[in-house]
Amino acid sequence: MAIWYGVLGEIEARRDGRRVDLGPARQRTVLAALLMDADRVVPVDGLAERVWGDRPPRRVAAAVHTYLSRLRRALERPAPGGVVPAGAGTGLPAIVRRPGGYTVPAGPDTVDVHLFRDLVARARSADDGGALELYDRALALWRGEPFAAVDTPWFNAARISLSEQRHACRLDRNDVALRLGRHGALLPELGACHDERPWDERLTAQLMIALSRSGRTADALRCFERVRCALAEELGSDPGPELRQLHQRVLAGDAALGPVGRPDSPTPGFSTASGAPAGADSRPFPRGPRVGTVPRELPPATRHFTGRTSELALLDEALGRSPDETAGMAGPGGPGAGPVCVISGGAGVGKTSVALRWAHRNLCRFPDGQLYVDLRGFARSGGPLPPAAALRLLLCGLGVDPAAAPAGRQALAGLYRSLVADRRVLIVLDDAADAEQVAALLPGSAGAAVLVTSRRRLTGLAVTQGAHAVSLSALSRADSRELLGNRLGEARLAAEPESTAAVLEQCAGLPLALGVVAARAAARPGFPLADLAEELRDATGRLTALGTGDPSADVRTALRLSYRALSGAAAGAFRLLSAVPGPDIGLGAAGSLLGCPPASARVLLRELEAVHLLEQHWPGRYRMHGLVRVFSAELREAGPFERALRRVLDHYAHTAWAARRLLGPYGHRPMWLGPPLPGVTPERPADRRAAGAWFHAERVCLTAARRLAERREWDSVAWELALVLDGLVPRQGRAYGAAGTVVGAGRGELSGGGHRRAVHSRRPGHAVVETGARGGGADGERGGGRVPAGAAPTLPCLA
Repeated sequence: MAIWYGVLGEIEARRDGRRVDLGPARQRTVLAALLMDADRVVPVDGLAERVWGDRPPRRVAAAVHTYLSRLRRALERPAPGGVVPAGAGTGLPAIVRRPGGYTVPAGPDTVDVHLFRDLVARARSADDGGALELYDRALALWRGEPFAAVDTPWFNAARISLSEQRHACRLDRNDVALRLGRHGALLPELGACHDERPWDERLTAQLMIALSRSGRTADALRCFERVRCALAEELGSDPGPELRQLHQRVLAGDAALGPVGRPDSPTPGFSTASGAPAGADSRPFPRGPRVGTVPRELPPATRHFTGRTSELALLDEALGRSPDETAGMAGPGGPGAGPVCVISGGAGVGKTSVALRWAHRNLCRFPDGQLYVDLRGFARSGGPLPPAAALRLLLCGLGVDPAAAPAGRQALAGLYRSLVADRRVLIVLDDAADAEQVAALLPGSAGAAVLVTSRRRLTGLAVTQGAHAVSLSALSRADSRELLGNRLGEARLAAEPESTAAVLEQCAGLPLALGVVAARAAARPGFPLADLAEELRDATGRLTALGTGDPSADVRTALRLSYRALSGAAAGAFRLLSAVPGPDIGLGAAGSLLGCPPASARVLLRELEAVHLLEQHWPGRYRMHGLVRVFSAELREAGPFERALRRVLDHYAHTAWAARRLLGPYGHRPMWLGPPLPGVTPERPADRRAAGAWFHAERVCLTAARRLAERREWDSVAWELALVLDGLVPRQGRAYGAAGTVVGAGRGELSGGGHRRAVHSRRPGHAVVETGARGGGADGERGGGRVPAGAAPTLPCLA
C-alpha cells in the first residue's frame, strides 16, 4: 500500500493505516519541506532556508543529508507483519536524489495538501451536487493547523497561505450549500466562522442569507449592523456595495431570499472563488441558448477616475477598428481574428479601472453585448480559474443553460466561438494568470474584441495573436494631486500644501495607495492631513498606513500576491534588491549584489520584471517603485542582506578603480583593494570612452554607495570609494596627505571621525590636514579644510 502523507495538522506519514515514526521535530520538518513540492526537486539550500530560516547550523548541508537518510530508512522500512511498502524493492525509494536537490515521488492523491487543492479545483468546475461532496471531502482532510508547532518564516508564510485557501474553500462550499437549500445545517458553522472573521463581507452575506431563509430576518439585519459599526469604528469605512444591496433586499423582503434557494444562484451580489458571477434574482436559467440575449456583464467603472489619457488613446487605436477593417487585416491571429489588447502593470496601478473606463465609454461599439470574467490569476486564495470554468461562465453570459453545455473543454470552446461568431461583442478578461489561460478564451471572429488585464506582460499573446500591449506605470504628480482633489476637495489640499506634497511623495503615484489615503482622510474630515503625512513618512510603517483591514484594498496584500507568484530564486533576489544603495542599479552591480554572474542575474531580474516588481527603465538599468522597495525591505533577512550590501559596495569600489585608471594620469599612488569578495564580478571597461560612460551612468549610485558605507562605519570601503571619486566632481576644498597627495572624498567629504578612520584605515602613512571648519552646502560641495587656489592641480571632471 502506498504511503499517505499529511501536513494539514501534525506532520505525519501512514502506511497500511499505521503511523510511521518520523523521528524528531526537525526531521519531520525536513519531510514537510519536501512534501510541499512533492514530485519536484527542492535544492539543499532551499531546504535549509525552509527548515532553519536565517539560523542554519554551521554544517547545514551535512545536517540536511543526515535527516534525509534517516527519513528514507524510516519510510522504506518494511511494515509490521512483513508487508513491503510501495516503492520498496521496485526501484522507487521514498526520497530520491536528483540533479540539483531531492524530491519525494508522491502523487497528488497521497499528500493531503495536494489532494486538498485538487479536490477544490475539481469542485469549482463541477455541478452543485458533485461540488458539495468534493468541497466536503477537501475540508475533511484538515486535522488542525498546518505544520503544527513548526516556526520558521517559510512555514509561517505557507501556513497563512493554506489557511486562506481553506477559508476560500469554505466560502465556495457555503455558496453551493445555500443554492441547494441547506441553510439550516450551515447556520452553526457560519456563525462560528463569522465570529473569527467579522469583517469578511462575503461570509457576512452568507450568514445573512441563511438567517433570512430560516425566518430570522431581525437577526440578519442585526448582523449587518454589527459589521457596519465595526467597519466605521475601526477603519472609518462602510460595507461594500454588494453587502449594502443585500441589506436593502432583506429589508424589502425580497422573495429571492426566501426559505428555499434555487440550485443555480450563488450568494446574491457576490462572486465565488471560481469567478462565477453573482445572481441577483430567482429566475432559473433557460433550458438552452436565449435567442437575442444581449449580455451586459461589465462591473461599474471607477467613480473618481483620473488621468490615463494616453493609455485610453492607445486602447482606442487597438480596439476601435470596425469589424470590416479587422476582417481585412492578416496577423499572427489569422485573417478575420478580432483585436486583442493586454493592459499590464504592477499591483494597485489601476489596470481594471482603465479597462472598465474604456469599456463603458465604448459600449456603442459593441451593440451585441459585453462579457466579463475574473480569471483570478493573482487571487488571494485558490488558484487561477481553469479555462474550462471560464468558458462555462462565458457561455452562461451568452444564455446557455449550464446543464446543456458540453462536457469537454474543446467542445465548450467550439460552442463559445460559434455563439460569438456573428456578434460585435467586447470580452473583458480580468486578472489573467498567463498567456495560455487567455489563449483558450479567444474568439475567432472579427466582430469580437478582447481586453485583457494582467500583472504579467503576456508577451506570448503578442507573438501568437498579435495582441497590442498597453503598460501602466505610476500616475504623474499632477494626476495624483487631481485624484486626491476629486476625493477630498481642492480646498482641503490647498489648506495644507506641505502635507499634501508629502502624502503625494510617499504614495509615489500608485492609484491604490492614493485611494486608501483618500478614503482614510475622507472618513476623518476634521483631522489634519499632516497626521496622515507623518504616519506615511516612516518607511517601516508605511505599508501598514496604506492598509484598510480589507485585503481587497490593501497595498501590502496586493504586493504580496505578486511576490507569491515568483519562483524561489526570484523571491530571494527580490528580498535582496532593497539593498541597492542608489535610485537604480546596473546589471553588473545587480549580479554582484545577488552573488551570481550577470547572465544569471538577468534571468532573475526578468522574472521580477514579468510581474512588475521591477522596472528596466533604461537598457541594462533597473529600479523599483518606492512602495515595492519598502515591501522588499520588510521581507529581507539580516544575514543575507548584510552580505549583499558588502558585495555591491565591493563591486562599485573595484569597478570604479578599474575605470578610473583608464582616464589618464592619476595623482595617487596605486591602491590595493584586495581580491573581490566571493560572488562579486567587477566590470572591466574596455577603454576611456567606456570608463567615462560607466562613471556617468553610476555617478549617483557611487555617491550613495559611499554615504552608505560611511553610515555603517565600513571605513575601508568608504575610503576606497572616496579616494577613487576624488577629482571626478567639482570640489570647494581638499584634504591633503603626504607629498601633497589629494585624498578628498569627492562628492561630499566624510564626516568627522568617519573621515579620519577612513583615511587611516587604508593609508596609515597619510594624515588629514584640516585648514578650516567643515562646511555644509549642497551635495558635491561639502569639503574638508580649504586649500589656497593653485595649491594642487585639478583632476578631470566627469560630472
